[in-house]
Amino acid sequence: MKLDLLNKIDIGLAWCLFYNEAGDNTSAIQRTRQQLQAGKEVPTEILSHLEQVQMLQNLPFPKTIEDLKKYQQDYPQFWNSQVGLVHGGVTKVKQYIYEQAKLPDIRGASALLDRINLVDLPAFFGKYEKGYPKSVTISQWLKKNFPGLEAALIPELLIYSTGGKLLAFCPVKFIDDLANAIERRYTEETLTANSCAVGAKFKLIETHFGLLPSQINGNTFWLEKYRQNQNQEIIQAYFSQPDILDVEKQFEARKSFNETVTKLTSLFNQRRSGNILANRPTRRYPAIFETHPYLVRDTSDNASAVMRVGELPGEPNFSESLARKRLVGNIAKRSDISNDWYYYRRFTWQPGEKIYIESWVEKFETYLKENKLEAQYYGDLPKSEVTEARSLIEIGNASQPKGFVAYIYADGNNMGGYIQKIKLPQEYQNFSDDVFEAIKKSVYTALFQHLRPHKLENIPDKEKEKRNGEWIHPFEIITIGGDDVFLIVPADKALAITKTICKEFENILKVKGEIRKGECENSLKLKPEESTTDKPKNPYITDKTYTPQLVHRYHLSNTENQPEAKNKLDDRNQCKLSMSAGVLIAAEDTPIYYAEKLTNQLMKSAKKYAKELKKKKYYGGTIDFLVMKAVTMISSNVSEFRTQSLTKAGASEQTLKLYAAPYTLHEIGGILETAKALKEVDFPRSQLYQIRSLLERGKQTAILNYRYFRVRLSDKKAQELLKVQFEEAWCKPKDPQNNGNLAPWMSLKEDSGNNDKSKTTYETIWRELVDLYPFIAKTPKPRLISTNPAENHENIQI
Repeated sequence: MKLDLLNKIDIGLAWCLFYNEAGDNTSAIQRTRQQLQAGKEVPTEILSHLEQVQMLQNLPFPKTIEDLKKYQQDYPQFWNSQVGLVHGGVTKVKQYIYEQAKLPDIRGASALLDRINLVDLPAFFGKYEKGYPKSVTISQWLKKNFPGLEAALIPELLIYSTGGKLLAFCPVKFIDDLANAIERRYTEETLTANSCAVGAKFKLIETHFGLLPSQINGNTFWLEKYRQNQNQEIIQAYFSQPDILDVEKQFEARKSFNETVTKLTSLFNQRRSGNILANRPTRRYPAIFETHPYLVRDTSDNASAVMRVGELPGEPNFSESLARKRLVGNIAKRSDISNDWYYYRRFTWQPGEKIYIESWVEKFETYLKENKLEAQYYGDLPKSEVTEARSLIEIGNASQPKGFVAYIYADGNNMGGYIQKIKLPQEYQNFSDDVFEAIKKSVYTALFQHLRPHKLENIPDKEKEKRNGEWIHPFEIITIGGDDVFLIVPADKALAITKTICKEFENILKVKGEIRKGECENSLKLKPEESTTDKPKNPYITDKTYTPQLVHRYHLSNTENQPEAKNKLDDRNQCKLSMSAGVLIAAEDTPIYYAEKLTNQLMKSAKKYAKELKKKKYYGGTIDFLVMKAVTMISSNVSEFRTQSLTKAGASEQTLKLYAAPYTLHEIGGILETAKALKEVDFPRSQLYQIRSLLERGKQTAILNYRYFRVRLSDKKAQELLKVQFEEAWCKPKDPQNNGNLAPWMSLKEDSGNNDKSKTTYETIWRELVDLYPFIAKTPKPRLISTNPAENHENIQI
């Protein structure tokens, strides 16, 4: 039996059963491990266990308690055999990454965590990604600290290791060792990052049918009792799912591998909160640093400094943890700044002789090469001349106007609800791989479509570096996690990049769903004895449709940017998963930790809006953005700022919102189209600001003054363009029989069937149009050809 034809998770489970049985027979374990590494035939030692696992996978779900009893009688090995399951990873990520205010330190913290997440932990299992050599360092570390663990782990045990979290099977004997190894690796490498890992042993059958008692009897809670008690609140909270109405399917979805993982997640949360678990102390490897009120602190003011580095600009004070961040950041960034300042201090910690630290920009360059896009991206510029941006000043230098950058924080929607429906370990692995790949490719695609290498000009030489005339990649990817991404880009390209990331994420998942559908169809062909009435479906596409007129406030139908005009499948085949993003446009000298907090608030606002739109069956992405011209603009948080400063009580208790964010992806394209149209006709900037100032005087006053300014425009083309791109596109009444318009307002009142106008809320995009106006380029860039022909409408630049 060929190994490459088998499910990897099945091989991993079979290995656990074999290892439990082999005990101290190290020669048999080593021989079997070598045969698995060769990747040819299934070793005879695990063949019987593999057949046992496959037999379990083929068992239908027991509909009654009697069926479950029969399983225990006919297959006692499923109850007697046990496997270990471990879940762990880094916690309080933002606290560690944004502990320092400077970009080089933030970059190093992110790179170090990425190395542990994507290289070190998979290396525990002997798994090495493409381009990474086998790590002698990891192997030696495991043998020194956890003897026997390396020999007990194989790549097939790993379910996923992305986004700073790991889920893997392991032999029962090494559950605690693997959990301790995960926590110890984070602490030893970072010194200050928090981590947590837990493990538990489960019956083999629990990997397929959820948590089960050792003895099945009449008191066992199964489908019959669920039907009788389904209306109890505690039962509903545990089993019910909004998208599944059938009682039997609700129960079946819960009683699966999903329930097993849920128990482990609960243990993870308990340990992270400080509770003591069996056989393991609360914190096995806590980070402890002595501090003293009279000792000099490092630049973060959190730890005692151990050195002053005169070789670096500004002569910063470093603690050892901060020194590691700066060192790793320099290595990942391929900086030509010497790192001798670190090695001269004779620290015992080294970043790893055989561990290659790859930056996200290097991965972006690999993406360009693999997809043959280098010629389009670099043009006639030699690739070797393009370096990575070293500061926010350099990224802001690529913006028009210069001096502004944008922070983008995007996070996945509907992830929790989707995971609740996953039943098998293999589906967990597929889901994790697909989402992580989709996020990476969507980011790379967006950066390729909207950015090009930039030549630095007029950079102030405040520090020792002389960078004017250098070519750079004008962006910084801080982190790409399991379902989120944080990056910094030039301000004038921010919304277009964000929109493309969100849209490409859905498109890539749809394509991957077709691949998974094909794999499922092929597996059914291999089992002709099994008949099923349910044909395989794309796991990432929902059959729910929405009415665009009830969701989108931008109604222009003849625009190149409109999804409904370019891709009719968008309405019929929505992706179950999407992304919501927050975008903060700010000056380049805005503190990163402060910008990150505001961007996070914007992202949460966008996610909240996405949940509201889901009630209208819209599953797509949303974006919230804010242009912050000064740090003192917001003293509290975004929500309070908008409520107190941008929300007014109008006449007859009508509420006026002087903003319209968040937006759907289609609306973001619309506001860019409108801003671009105003720029193209040289709409008088003074009148833009004057109309904005009149919004606060009330609904009627704003409407009257807007109409006055519109008809007084000397340029008839500008009048017509404003009518089409703003009034007809945004400000039409909800009633199709009403031929009037509310410009510059939009009505939020739903068709509730009553005539109570006192609760109507009016909002406007005018303020946000004015904020975006300086960042709109009058002369459009040449049209780029997308790697996805169906998405060539994504090339509008901001």
